[in-house]
Amino acid sequence: MQKPKVIFLDAVGTLFGVKNSVGDIYSQIAQQFNVDVEPQQLNKIFTKSFQAAPPPIFPNTDSKDISEKEYHWWYRIVFNTFADAGVINQFANFSDFFSELYVHFSTSDPWYVYPDVPLALVNWRRLGIELGILSNFDSRLYLVLQSLGLKEYFNSITISTQVCAAKPDLKIFKIALEKHNCYPEAAWHIGDSLKDDYEGAKAVGMRGIWLNRHLSIGNIKN
Repeated sequence: MQKPKVIFLDAVGTLFGVKNSVGDIYSQIAQQFNVDVEPQQLNKIFTKSFQAAPPPIFPNTDSKDISEKEYHWWYRIVFNTFADAGVINQFANFSDFFSELYVHFSTSDPWYVYPDVPLALVNWRRLGIELGILSNFDSRLYLVLQSLGLKEYFNSITISTQVCAAKPDLKIFKIALEKHNCYPEAAWHIGDSLKDDYEGAKAVGMRGIWLNRHLSIGNIKN
């Protein structure tokens, strides 16, 4: 198998994951605001709210305004989650709660690095392979990568909110490739979403590798 010039990786669900679950973290922080709600309930509702949201892209937005757009994009998802859980009126000030929650997810506290990741990154760099991140996350990703000790491994970081395109749109893959002056056939993309990562990469001509961490380690499609 020919060595790739570049390996791109998704972030959440590929390099690092959420400790316990999103519902657990939402529930824990809500308790600090005197709101009690079951983590399992929040998990189910959050998944539906997240999937129903429009892609995190903001056409015709000045770069200095992107962080504000990201904030309000997540605000709507979290607000809908707690509203559908029937507890939104229990918050004395939901905006204060959301602000604390949003900042929390920009730190290392809610995340953990998958144990196979550090060695893989070291080995790829040792082989002279360039590494890039290709993610539908928001610009808090830079802080998360830094706090988890991962940022130093990557030559490029391409985020949907900053390039106005989200996986599986071919545009975001092409932008990432241009950063490395790399043809699609000389690059791999690894991620946990069959549609966004595997199918998106294949459509642009890259080698797509689907890594499903919810199943066995052997469930890798390429």
